[in-house]
Amino acid sequence: MQERSSVDELAERLRTELDRYSSGEKLPSSRALVDRFRVSPVTVSRALAQLAAEGLVVTRPGAGAFRARPRTAATATGDTSWQEVALSADGAADLVPRSVDASGVLVSLAAPPPGVIEFNGGYLHPSLQPERAMSAALARAGRRPGAWGRPPTEGLPELREWFARNIGGAVTAAEVLITAGGQSALTTALRALAPPGAPVLVESPTYPGMLAIARSAGLRPVPVPVDPDGVRPALLADAFRATGARVFVCQPLFQNPTGAVLAPERRGEVLRIAREAGAFVVEDDFVRRLVHEDAGPLPRPLAADDPDGVVVHVSSLTKATSPSFRVSALAARGPVLERLRAIQIVDTFFVPRPLQEAALELVGSPAWPRHLRSISAELKARRDAMTTALRLGLPDLALPHIPSGGYHLWLRLPDGTAETALTSAALRAGVAITPGRPYFSAEPPAGHLRLSFAAVAGPQEIQEGVRRLRTAREEVA
Repeated sequence: MQERSSVDELAERLRTELDRYSSGEKLPSSRALVDRFRVSPVTVSRALAQLAAEGLVVTRPGAGAFRARPRTAATATGDTSWQEVALSADGAADLVPRSVDASGVLVSLAAPPPGVIEFNGGYLHPSLQPERAMSAALARAGRRPGAWGRPPTEGLPELREWFARNIGGAVTAAEVLITAGGQSALTTALRALAPPGAPVLVESPTYPGMLAIARSAGLRPVPVPVDPDGVRPALLADAFRATGARVFVCQPLFQNPTGAVLAPERRGEVLRIAREAGAFVVEDDFVRRLVHEDAGPLPRPLAADDPDGVVVHVSSLTKATSPSFRVSALAARGPVLERLRAIQIVDTFFVPRPLQEAALELVGSPAWPRHLRSISAELKARRDAMTTALRLGLPDLALPHIPSGGYHLWLRLPDGTAETALTSAALRAGVAITPGRPYFSAEPPAGHLRLSFAAVAGPQEIQEGVRRLRTAREEVA
C-alpha cells in the first residue's frame, strides 16, 4: 500500500510539471528523479510507466523518457445503438437468457478507494503473497530450455503430474489439463457438461462467480441448501429428481461463503446420488492450500475416491499465491476428458509456457512449503482476530460457523437489517464489505455479510475495520 501511494504521488507531481517541457523533449533521468524526490528507482520506474500508459510520456530503452507529442483530434463517435436490437434479437429464442452480470465477481476484484479497509477482497494481501519466491521462480523459468516455446495443449507433463499427485487416489497426469485459473476451468466444465437452457444444481449459498458463469452459458442454476456439514444429500436427491439436472457444482472443502466442510458420511452419499442420476459433480477445490494452522488432517478431494468418472475436479494455485498467478487444473476420467480438452483448446489454445514453467519452479522450491506454513499460521491469527473483534463489537451479527480454512467469515444479519443500506453505510465509514444477496440463486432466507480477513494488512486493520463496521451498523439500526 505504501509503495502504491508513493507511485501515485510521484506520477501526479511529474504530471503537473510536464508543461515545462516541449513536445518530444527529454525528461530528467531516472537517477535525477530518484535524488530529487528521494524515492526508490522502482517507484520512479512505475510512475513513468503510469504516465506512459496515459499517453503523456514515451519511454525509450537506453535513452530515457520524453514528453509525448500531442494526440491527434479524436474521430467522431459512431452510432452503436443498432447493437441493442442485435443483441436482444440474438437471445430471443433462448430458454434462459445468456446475459452476463459480473457485478457479484467485481465485488472481490475491484480495489477499494484509498483509506478504505478491504473486507471484501478475494485474494491474499500483498504481505501474505510469496512475491520473492514467485519472482525467483519466474526468473529461473525464463532460463529453462524452450521456456518461450509452445507447450503441449494439455499442459506441461511435469505440472500435470504434480496436480495429479496432489489430488491423490488413482488420478493420473493423463487425466489432468492445465488451465488459466479456476474461473476459466469452471467455465470450461459447465460448457462441456450442460447445454444452454439446462438446469445445473448449485449449493445455496454459493460463489457468485460460478452463478455468473452458469447464467452467461444460458444455464438455469437450481439451489440446494448447505448446512455446517455441507450440502444436504436428501435435498440433493430431490433436486435431481425434480429437475432432471445432469450437473451439480460444489465446494466440499471450506465452502464459499459458509466455510462448511462436507461431512465424511455425506461424501459417499453425494457421489452415489449423482451416479444414480447419471450426473456429474464439478468439485471446485479452490482453497485446499489455505488451511488454517488448527485444522487437523484434511479430507481427500472427492475425485480421489471416484473410480467411475462422476467427478470433474478443479484446483488452482491462484488463491495461495497471487491473483495474477493464474495456473489451475481440470481433472476428469472417461470420454468427458476429450470434450473438456477440445473446449479448452478452442477457447485458449494453451496456458502460456513461461507461467507453467514458473509454477513448476515455485512448487518445487523449498520456499513453497515454507510459504504454506506461513499463511496457515497467518490466516488462523487473522480469523481469530476478526471473530474476537466481532463478538466484542458486533455481538448481534450471528456467526454460526468458524471455519478452519479459507479467508472469510459468513455472518447472518438480524431480521429487518437491510444489506444494501449497511453496505453503503460501511463504505461511508471506510470499510468495504460484501453483501450476501449475490451468493443466492433464489430468494435468500435472511440477510448476510461475507467478511474477508485475508485481504487486509493485519490484525490491527481488522480491529479498525470492525470498529468502522460498528459505526455503520449504528447508523442503519
